[in-house]
Amino acid sequence: MSQPSPDVYEEGRGMDAHNQVMREIRARNDASYEPDEPTRVWIDEDNTPAGVLDSLTIVLNTGGCRWARAGGCTMCGYVAESVDGGTVAHEDLLAQIDAALDQERETHDGTCRQIKIYTSGSFLDEREVPAETRAAIADRFGDRDRIVVESLPDFVDREKIADFRDQDLETDVAIGLETATDRVRHDCINKYFDFADFEAACEEAVAADAGVKAYLLMKPPFLSEREAIEDMISSIERCGAVEGCHTVSMNPTNVQRYTMVEQLYFDGGYRPPWLWSVVEVLRETADQAVTVVSDPVGHGSDRGPHNCGECDDHVQTAIKDFNLRQDESVFAQVDCACERTWEEVRDRERSYSLPLAQ
Repeated sequence: MSQPSPDVYEEGRGMDAHNQVMREIRARNDASYEPDEPTRVWIDEDNTPAGVLDSLTIVLNTGGCRWARAGGCTMCGYVAESVDGGTVAHEDLLAQIDAALDQERETHDGTCRQIKIYTSGSFLDEREVPAETRAAIADRFGDRDRIVVESLPDFVDREKIADFRDQDLETDVAIGLETATDRVRHDCINKYFDFADFEAACEEAVAADAGVKAYLLMKPPFLSEREAIEDMISSIERCGAVEGCHTVSMNPTNVQRYTMVEQLYFDGGYRPPWLWSVVEVLRETADQAVTVVSDPVGHGSDRGPHNCGECDDHVQTAIKDFNLRQDESVFAQVDCACERTWEEVRDRERSYSLPLAQ
C-alpha cells in the first residue's frame, strides 16, 4: 500500500476534510440526554484471562469524546448520545453508577464479578471522567474481581490505572485501535494516532500490572470485503505480538446515525460486513496467542453485519459460542447457500465496484 505525502493532511484535505464533513453531519442531531442516567447497561458473559465471567457493562453518559467533537471517526455515532455542554458533574456520574447497580440488583442473581465501563470517548480522559470520580468508582467496585475501562491511548497512564489496582482489581484497558495499519486508521477511519501510540499505551498498562484489550473495526469504509478480512487478520497478528495485549475484540461495523458511514450507506456506497467474513477471521486466527472474540451488534439487520437474512441468527449463535469456547469447530454446524454468494463477493469485489452485493 502506497504512503501518503505530507500535504495530504493540509487544511481541507485528509483528516481535516473528514472532520469538516463529520462536524456537518453531527450538527444534524438535536437530541438531548439526562446527565444522571447512563446511556446503556446490560449483563452478559465475557471471556477473560480468569475464565468466563458474568459481566456488568455500563456505558456512562459523559460530555463526549474530544476527538469526536473535532469531527471524529467516520463510523462512530456515540457522541450523538452525549450530554450537551461537554462536561458531566461528579455527582451525576456517580448517580449513573448507582442506576446501573440498581439494574444489576433487579435483573441478576448476585453481583457480576467483572465490570466494564465505557463512555462515548475515553474513561481515562479526565475531562470526561474527573480524577475524583475515577477514584470513587474504583472504590465502589473494590469488592469485584475485574474491571475493564475504555480509553484512547493518549490517556493511558500507570498512575490512573493504579486507582483500580490499589483496590486489588484485576484491570484491563480497552483501546479502540481499530486497525494495526496506520494508513487505514488515518484515511478510512479518521483516527489520529499511530500503532506506535498503542504500543506505548500497552507499556503503560504493563507497568501498572494491567492488561489490554484491543478493539478492532471489521470493515472500515472504503475497503472491499477481502481487504477488510486481510487487514483484520494482519491486525490481530500484530496485536498478539505486543506485550500486555491478551485479547482482541473484533467489532464488525454497524451503520450508526450521524456518521460518514451512514452517509455512504444511504448513497449506496457502503455495506456492513458479511457475518461469513467474521467467521473466516475467527477461523484464521484461532491459533493466535491472543484471544479473539466478536459480538456483531445489530446482526441480521441492513444496518448491521449480515448475510442473507435466513442464516444470520444461526451464524451469530455460533460466533457467540466461539467467544466462550474458542473452538472453531462450532462453525461446522452452520451452513447456508448464501455462503457461495459471499465467496463471490470476497473474490470479485473491488474498490471501484463496492458494495458488489447488499
